Order: sequence, then C-alpha cells, then structure tokens
Amino acid sequence: MTVLVTGGAGYIGSHMVWMLHDHGEDVVVIDRLSTGFDWAIPGDVELVVGDIGDQALVEETMRRRGVDTVIHFAGSIVVPESVADPLGYYFNNTVKSRALIESAVRCGVGQFIFSSTAAVYGTPEQTPVVENARLAPESPYGRSKLMTEEMLRDVAAANDAFRYMALRYFNVAGADPQRRTGQSTKGATHLIKVASEVATGKRPYMEIYGDDYPTPDGTCIRDYIHVTDLADAHFQALKWLRDGGESLVLNCGYGNGFSVREVIDAVEEVAGTKLDARIAPRRPGDPVAIVADAAQARERLGWAPQYDDLREIVSHALEWENVLGRRNN
Repeated sequence: MTVLVTGGAGYIGSHMVWMLHDHGEDVVVIDRLSTGFDWAIPGDVELVVGDIGDQALVEETMRRRGVDTVIHFAGSIVVPESVADPLGYYFNNTVKSRALIESAVRCGVGQFIFSSTAAVYGTPEQTPVVENARLAPESPYGRSKLMTEEMLRDVAAANDAFRYMALRYFNVAGADPQRRTGQSTKGATHLIKVASEVATGKRPYMEIYGDDYPTPDGTCIRDYIHVTDLADAHFQALKWLRDGGESLVLNCGYGNGFSVREVIDAVEEVAGTKLDARIAPRRPGDPVAIVADAAQARERLGWAPQYDDLREIVSHALEWENVLGRRNN
C-alpha cells in the first residue's frame, strides 16, 4: 500500500510526509515545487516533480507505485489573491482536483483525503461552527474548495469502491517540533508566519487588515491549529478509511478563537520584542470570526491534539524562522 501525497513538498504536505515516513508508510510525492522545496521531505521518499493536472504523469506514478490512497494538498490558498484571480483559482483548485479524482478512479485508488477549508462556511451564523452549518463561502478560494468536496461526494455515491474524507482546516500555524520542516515559502501571508518574520528581523513591519470589525478589539478572530496536530488528523483519517469507515467531512481546529491583536501579543511575548504592526484596510473575502467545533473529529477518528496552546504554536514558528535563517546563510 502506497500513499500519494500531492503538494507534499509544501508547508502542510511536508509535515504529512514526515508523519507517514515516521510511521513506516510507503510514500510518493507529486509536487511542481511552485511553493514547496525538495529538501522539506525525507531523502528516501520519491519526489515526482510535476503538476497534478498532468494525468499521464499522475496515472503512471499511481500504477508504478501501487497507490491505494491519495492525500491531496496541492492547490492555491490565498483568499485575496483568489478574489483578484478567480479563474486561476478555479483552474488550479477545482479543475485540477477533478483531473486528480478521475485519475484516482481510473487507477483503482479506494481512499482519498482532501485538504478543504473553513472558508466554505464564510462568516458563520453561529460559532463554534459545526460541519452541517450553512455553507456560504465569501471568496473564490472557499468556493473552489467546496466544489471539490461536492465532486468527491458525487464520485463516492457513484462508486462503492471509492471513499473519501474532507478535512476543513481552520488557521494552520507552527512547525515540526523536531525542526525538520515548517512554513518556508517567501511572501507567505499566514498571520503567525508574518509576525514571526517581523519578530526575527526578516520583515520591517506587518499589517493588520482592518481594526473596525464587530469583535472585542476590532480585529478578525480565527482558530489556530498546530500543523503537526493537523497532520495527525490526516493520519487518523487514513486509518479510519483503511478500516472501512464511511466517507466523512470533518472540521479540524481547537475551538479557541484569537483575534489578530491577541496573536501579535503572543508573538511579542514569546519573542521578547515589540512588533511594528500597522493598520491597513480590510481585505476582500475575510470573514469576521470563525472558530471550529471539532467534536466529530475527536469522537469519530479518536483525534487527540497535542499542541493546543497558542504560545507553543508561536514558539515552534519562531524556532523554524531561526532554522531558515541558518539555512539561508
């Protein structure tokens, strides 16, 4: 049994590859290296440099390696960018995911785990948000991911041999506690990544996109999940599907909401330095507040997060910035 990880040289994908490798799984990665790095994965894991939309390449890899499970991370993830370039996002996230699903079906892949997003909810009517809440994405990014969820549902309904898990992430942050990989993409937009770069002198300042939201301090509220806990949720999903479990859609978050200002305060506290944080206009497509109800993931998968602490998440992110600094010198 071989697991194909798409986007496996990227931020979340590389953590997944390391976790699979640590558990003795046979893994192959397909990544076009647009935002990923070949050094981010173990040296004995095969990396196929290519695009998931290249069905000939994907199907040759699946058949050659005997792939029975796909864990699909490849895609574009920046909400404001999706507003500016909706067709690019629908092509990269939806059209190419359709091609990947088709290749999986053709090659007899029975299990598919999909990297979805909390952006499918938009600004929820109630928080914490549960999986059966109204789906009202506010950006092409969120809609592109929801379309892929719908494709997976329909394919599973038409094919008894195909089951899937769609994991709706909240805000992913932190880095591998063993310092083997982390968020390494230049120009990344994740709040904790940006704040960590400011704290370590890699950026002169950062921006707070809007301070007039209807929240206690006027800034957006998000649920931050450690990337290693997220990778473990995927590993538990893999075991669930291998054991014959039904297809599911599950939230992955902690149920704790922190505002942008609270995150900046945490970074300042852990780093021991003051950040230059400047107020900027709101970004299009940003929900006011979104926090996960992840009870189903805990109950169905037996998922037990280990790093549910904002300051520990920040600490690992800062440690990774120091690792990158040494790597680039």
